Amino acid sequence: MSKAPRTPPCLNADLTGDPLPAPLQPRGRGARSNRSNRFEDKAYEPFDDGWRDTDPQPEQLRTVTLIDSSRSIVTRNHSPDISFNQSINPYRGCEHGCVYCYARPSHAYWGYSPGLDFESVIFKKPEAAKLLVRTFMDRNYRPEPIVIGANTDCYQPVERKEEITRDILKVCAEFHHPVSVITKSALILRDLDIIAPLAKKGLFRAAISITTLDRKLARDMEPRAATPSRRLETVKQLAGAGIPVTVMAAPMIPALNDRELEAILQAAAEAGAVSAGYVLLRLPMEIKGLFKEWLATTRPDSASHVMSLVRQTRGGAEYDSAFGKRQRGDGPYARLLASRFRRAIERYGLKTRGPGLRCDLFERPLGHGNQPSLF
Repeated sequence: MSKAPRTPPCLNADLTGDPLPAPLQPRGRGARSNRSNRFEDKAYEPFDDGWRDTDPQPEQLRTVTLIDSSRSIVTRNHSPDISFNQSINPYRGCEHGCVYCYARPSHAYWGYSPGLDFESVIFKKPEAAKLLVRTFMDRNYRPEPIVIGANTDCYQPVERKEEITRDILKVCAEFHHPVSVITKSALILRDLDIIAPLAKKGLFRAAISITTLDRKLARDMEPRAATPSRRLETVKQLAGAGIPVTVMAAPMIPALNDRELEAILQAAAEAGAVSAGYVLLRLPMEIKGLFKEWLATTRPDSASHVMSLVRQTRGGAEYDSAFGKRQRGDGPYARLLASRFRRAIERYGLKTRGPGLRCDLFERPLGHGNQPSLF
């Protein structure tokens, strides 16, 4: 796997997260820096030497797309916090640029920064559909639901051109394999011709993430994702096509969007969602520094209060990775949020889980080197 030239770090934050004067935040990007990842043995600290213009303009940061030549496509997990065992991620990195994204630290494994690199250096898997066919054709394979986009969004902007997610869905339709999708994008509506027939057979459901109903806050946190109103319209159109939709109010961020929990769930129910979930803000590894940089530049007046509440939900730390706590947190604030969620879904007639998907329809079609059955 070749490595593209590293994008230059933004000059508005040092390696400790302290803001520097005269920020040069790239337009349409979430992270405020491109600090070295945790595996690098050398790091450097940008500084203002006075040679820049007195009124600098935000720089443009172009997206680079590289090929991921992985030899397998299905990822398996055994986490008790996750409701599925199999997932597919057509892309590594995500142009949506959500500053809180829990997938950011994974970019460090490839030698890139979880900051601006994560949202501007995207790895694509053009052989994904072929690899999935090979997986399904394996005689030892036993079907169980697959989630597409569990790590990074499978309908991010690059999908418009690449159509890797669409090709994966075509394979699932051909094999009658149960599949679901998690996304923030309205681009999922492009594939109604595939997913609506799957849903009719009990083989598909969708999850739409709605973090806030505030357009300004959404633009700040998720600069290249669909607007909140567009996501609700997507829920409505999916539901109208007979597709079960779960809305994820995630992440809930103390003193920032947590007050919107009930409003999000109400809007989701009115749009036709059948179930809902939530996740408390997670700040593992490099995300801690990136999120605090973002707070310092976009919400400086409330930054200390937000982080104080975050620590209250994590036993005084900024993150706790323990199973059973990493998604929900602990302490009075976390328990109050959980209680509000339970009351809200009861009030609006939502369930905590979407309908189950069928596995009994799976079959290996002829045309892939498969021999017909004698019976």
